[in-house]
Order: sequence, then C-alpha cells, then structure tokens
Amino acid sequence: MPHLVAIDLPGGDAFVDALRRAWDAGDAVLPIDRRLPPAARAALLDAMAPSRIVDAHGEHTLPGRPVEPGDALVMATSGSTGNPKGVVLTHDAVAASAHATAARLGTTAADTWLACLPLAHVGGLSVITRALITGATLVVHDGFDADAVTAAAHAGATAVSLVPTALRRIDPALFRVIVLGGARPPADRPANCVATYGLTETGSGVVYDGVPLDGVEVRIDHEGQILLRGPMLLRCYRDGSTPLDDEGWLHTGDLGHWLPDGRLHVEGRRGDLVITGGENVWPETVDAVLTTHPAIADAAVAGVADNEWGQRLVAWVVPTDPLHPPTLAEVRAHVAAQLPVFCAPKEVRVATAIPRTALGKVQRHRLAGP
Repeated sequence: MPHLVAIDLPGGDAFVDALRRAWDAGDAVLPIDRRLPPAARAALLDAMAPSRIVDAHGEHTLPGRPVEPGDALVMATSGSTGNPKGVVLTHDAVAASAHATAARLGTTAADTWLACLPLAHVGGLSVITRALITGATLVVHDGFDADAVTAAAHAGATAVSLVPTALRRIDPALFRVIVLGGARPPADRPANCVATYGLTETGSGVVYDGVPLDGVEVRIDHEGQILLRGPMLLRCYRDGSTPLDDEGWLHTGDLGHWLPDGRLHVEGRRGDLVITGGENVWPETVDAVLTTHPAIADAAVAGVADNEWGQRLVAWVVPTDPLHPPTLAEVRAHVAAQLPVFCAPKEVRVATAIPRTALGKVQRHRLAGP
C-alpha cells in the first residue's frame, strides 16, 4: 500500500523535490506547519499517522497508516473553527483543480507562479501543485516577505496567490494575475486580482469572483447554506469519514445567496452569524468597517450571550496606540456611519492581537469568552 509522507521542510526547492519524490513513488504527502509548537506537532502526527517524515535531518520511518492508491495529499484544515481535520485529496482531484484554475485565469506554461503562502495550507500548496501539473515555471519562498515578492516579480514571476494583508504590502501591478483567498477580500481590489472562495475540502478555490469554475456545481439549500460538488473535492477525511452526502454534495457550513447578476455572494460561516435583538449581523462585514478606523490596527467581532439582546455584539480591537484605544462611543459611531445601527458593537474589548489562521481568517472561537 502507498505511504503517507510528512514533509517538514521550509518552502523552497527542497520541499518541492521531496513532494516530487513522494509522488513518483506513489505515496501521498502531508505538509507540516513548521510554526506548530512541539505538542501541537506531535498531536498532528498522531492524528494523521504518516509512515515517513522528511525533515532537515533526512527521512525517518514512523508507525503510521497507509493511504489508498491514487491519494496525493492529506491537508490539515485551517482550524478557523476548531481542531483541524485531515483532508484526503486524490491526484485526479488535484489535477482537476489545477486545470480548471488555469483555464479560468488564462495561465499557461509560459507563466511563472510564485508560492509565498504557508505550504501547510491548501491555498499555499495549490500554487505548487498547479505549476507542476500545468508545466508552468515555479518559484517557492519560505513565507511572505514583501521585498522578496517584489524582487520575484521583477525577476519574471507573473502569477501569485496572496491574502488581503499581503496584498496591501505590495504593488499589485507587478503581477499579471493575483489570486486572493483567505479572509474577505477588499472591495477596492485591483482588476488583476481575482477573489476566490473555497475550502481545504475543495482543494483550493472553486468559485472565482462569484463564478464557479468549470465542472463545479453550486447549490443553495433551503437554509441558505452553500453546497458544492465537483471533481476536485476530497475523497474523505483521514479518519475515513466523509462530509459528502449520498449525492456527492459538500455541505460547507457557509451561508450565501445568488446576486442579481448570477454571481455567488458568501455571507460567512453559519456559526458566526450573530442574532442580536432579532437582527442578523455578519461579523466579517463589521470587521472590515472597524479596521478602517484610524485608531484601530486590527479588529474582530463576535456574539456573546446576553439576557436582553439574545446576543450582544462585542468588538475586540487592537489599537494603533495602546495608550489611547478607541472608546465605545467612537467605535459605535464609526460603524453606524457605514452600516445599520444594530451592527454597532455594544462592547469593546482591547486586545494585543486578533487570533487568525495562517491565511488570515479570524478564529472567532478563540476570542475571549463572556
């Protein structure tokens, strides 16, 4: 039976070589997030059960479990809602994602893809797999550095995947195409920047600027939940369970609706919706407004149980000047100037940092409790 090979290497040629060797041997790959503390790394290895691990000291054997023939990747989910799961993606699924993405973006073997997002996340690793499968030139960095990304563009890189925070730190005009994932994209993104929607379970983005990729089906169920089906979806989770229903639909847990022009609009995670005083508030919308306040460097909101309101909206803010955080009145006025007044937080809590995944998604379950 094929093995699962964990790769614990920094982003670069050595990582790509290790992936190629594993695939050539018929094995699947588990990229390890090298920022994990020892206990979390050990827990991940125990749950994913690789049979081998490749690190800076060479290759080592572990008492793991085999994978099925045809499996290409086991990807840990981003952990934005809790403990990560191991998503099993086959070679056929990875190839389907690569070809559908290239067709939509118009990228060819003449392009040079720059991979600079964390490779333990599908948004980062899919840049590598996309380039390998389509024959494009590939440049891999060990994480995002604005100066290094700029230098890569001047050296010939034409396509890159970024998250909104990274996009703000470079000149977007340097690239022919930018794929933007992770947190909600800015409304004023440049014309060469394509906003994507997808999950680890979909092998990277499957809806580009609101339009599904070729071969991808999207359905909205009676509760407003987004359902996805297509050839790039996962085979199963590493524990053998599957999130797919009997007809092959992935129930994403995200809510959305179709816009009048036929594009998909994603509201957010169903569990993130805050219902306060009978009104629905989507946290990401409020987050985006809060971060435009000059006294706020970063922010996130979530609902806290409240006897009067059902849930009260609480804002966690990282002030630009820790000695002068914004007041509740300032925060409420700023939000109410751009959104309905029920979207204005009823409490402000000062924080030193907002918990986020490596791709910038807020981990709302890690915000302080009531």
